[in-house]
Amino acid sequence: MRVLIADKFEKAGIDGLAALGCTVTNDPNAGATGIAGVIAMHDPQVLIVRSTKVPAPALEGAKSLRLIVRAGSGVDNIDVPAASARKVAVCNCPGMNAVAVAELTMGLLLCCDRRIPDQCTSLRLDQWNKKEFSKARGLKGLTLGVVGVGAIGQEVIKRAVAFGMHVVVWSRSITPQHAAALGAEFGGTDTPALLALARRADAITIHLPLAPTTKSLCNKAFFEAMKPGAYFINTSRGDLVDEAALRDAVSAKGIRAGLDVFEGEPKEATAGWGCSTAKLPGVFGTHHVGASTDQAQLAVAEETVRIVSTWKRDGRAVNCVNAEAVFGPQ
Repeated sequence: MRVLIADKFEKAGIDGLAALGCTVTNDPNAGATGIAGVIAMHDPQVLIVRSTKVPAPALEGAKSLRLIVRAGSGVDNIDVPAASARKVAVCNCPGMNAVAVAELTMGLLLCCDRRIPDQCTSLRLDQWNKKEFSKARGLKGLTLGVVGVGAIGQEVIKRAVAFGMHVVVWSRSITPQHAAALGAEFGGTDTPALLALARRADAITIHLPLAPTTKSLCNKAFFEAMKPGAYFINTSRGDLVDEAALRDAVSAKGIRAGLDVFEGEPKEATAGWGCSTAKLPGVFGTHHVGASTDQAQLAVAEETVRIVSTWKRDGRAVNCVNAEAVFGPQ
């Protein structure tokens, strides 16, 4: 079986694929512009990507391709309808990075409360300002709204409860019973309930996939509903948030934000980029690195090998997001 890895990938994963008897080609620098040519050149049966985009034109030369594995939790960098039209199964690795993203979420929450990056900057500028930076609420007893209770949201809940926070959960599919089992309060399933949560929460963290129904979910109405001075965390996808509305809330209401993802963020690993949101006082940003821990990447690599192994052994697509389109009604 020919496997093309068109992205950076853990050596343990490459070795694991080779141990399965696969012929592995690793081209981590293919990128969005080069992936079509790389696919046409190597004619893989399996394609593995992390952040590299796989648009419809890239699939036109994929004569033998039958499986795409996203070595991560989402598939928004893959043209799934185009893959489905060619009967190419698309699988991902959900939950493997949950702990890593949850850890960063708590770190950003602490940054919002204690302004840790601002304190570091002040010290590097030879300034001592205990008077200013000793003003913090503390997280214990605050109400945290967790929007989305998949694997990442559930890991965040565990950590927030350990911090002594009161957690209220919102999801399109959550039930009061499920919320109680997670040690949280049921916060509803519809848009009015989301706005009600925004009005009562001291902090809100977003853990949803990007989809037509979630794009700009955190919009002007959402930020207008939030408490003045509340904390807003997004480690999911930038397009879940109307950043212009967020900037208005930061400026007008003193909202503090911890963001790992942004609208229009660069797709390259390094790039010059000016972000008006990240420059605002009260906004603490990281570089879309939520899943970027050694532990998480090793777990993703192991899950990717498991997916390919299962496919090679019996043709079953694990974690397939387009199973019905490719294989028919399940």
